[in-house]
Amino acid sequence: MRIAILADIHGNIHALDAVIAELERLQPDQVVVDGDLINAVPFSGPVIDRIRRRPWAVVRGNHEFYYLDHGTERAGPGRDDPDRWGQLHWLVKQITVEQGAYLAMLPDDITSYFPGTQPLRIAHGVPGRNRVGFYRSQPDEAIVGEIEQVQERTLISAHTHVQIDRHLVQHGQDAASLSADPHGGVDLRALSPRHWHIVNPGSVGLPLDGRTCAQFAVLESVPEAAERGGWQATHHAIEYDRRPTLEAFASTGMLEAGGVISELFYWEVVTAEPEIIRFYRWAFANGYDPDKEATHGLFTVYKTATGRDQYVRARDPRYG
Repeated sequence: MRIAILADIHGNIHALDAVIAELERLQPDQVVVDGDLINAVPFSGPVIDRIRRRPWAVVRGNHEFYYLDHGTERAGPGRDDPDRWGQLHWLVKQITVEQGAYLAMLPDDITSYFPGTQPLRIAHGVPGRNRVGFYRSQPDEAIVGEIEQVQERTLISAHTHVQIDRHLVQHGQDAASLSADPHGGVDLRALSPRHWHIVNPGSVGLPLDGRTCAQFAVLESVPEAAERGGWQATHHAIEYDRRPTLEAFASTGMLEAGGVISELFYWEVVTAEPEIIRFYRWAFANGYDPDKEATHGLFTVYKTATGRDQYVRARDPRYG
């Protein structure tokens, strides 16, 4: 069984089309989209329609909830601020009622039970928490602490926009400590080490690992002797022309409506680096709070202080 895993498309239709062309060549048995179909790049509606026409399994990510929660009591504080959240306000106007209904009915995670294979759990973050994500340099114990409740041995997790393939072990408890209470029984399951295989397919539309390719993964069911947990991952990265994507930020009106956040998303398409996180870290390190201050003025200060805009422009394919 070969399953293609796509995630974090973020409205980037050109990157998605490049991946679809590659899937035609690879011919996987199944395709799963692991959340964040929408937002960041100006083609969220077309991305939804591309995916709806295909027999793919799809789960929601946190950006689907930004849209679905907008205008309700579930929305986070300040989401009605058109300066900070202009990108979201613009997005809401682009998605049709039918497209929104499709997003509303998606599951938050799924578990596959293909015959002859080990179970496979798929969530945008971890089950029940779609904003928990993992990084390559993260300590094993930190990841284990987030996934202890996951019973499946292979977990597909997206959200951080970087490709990951890691095996983790939680060692069993000491038998002497478990039997110290003469009135309690020893839980034999706690004596054995637990194992998980964590795979992040990377981001189709907004990678943040310095590589500007559209990224995804293919999982193949294999014997336990070949890969613990029974699933082996192959990561893919596909080149595509980013110029039409970048030009659409202005031509669709998203850049003007979305302000600083839209410009930072543009930068991320150019650099494949975490530009939003970098801006926020700089702001907090210099005594600013971007969520409470005039974002446009603060962003001007940021560009003057760091020269980051020049760094981005030098790498922008629209300018050679």
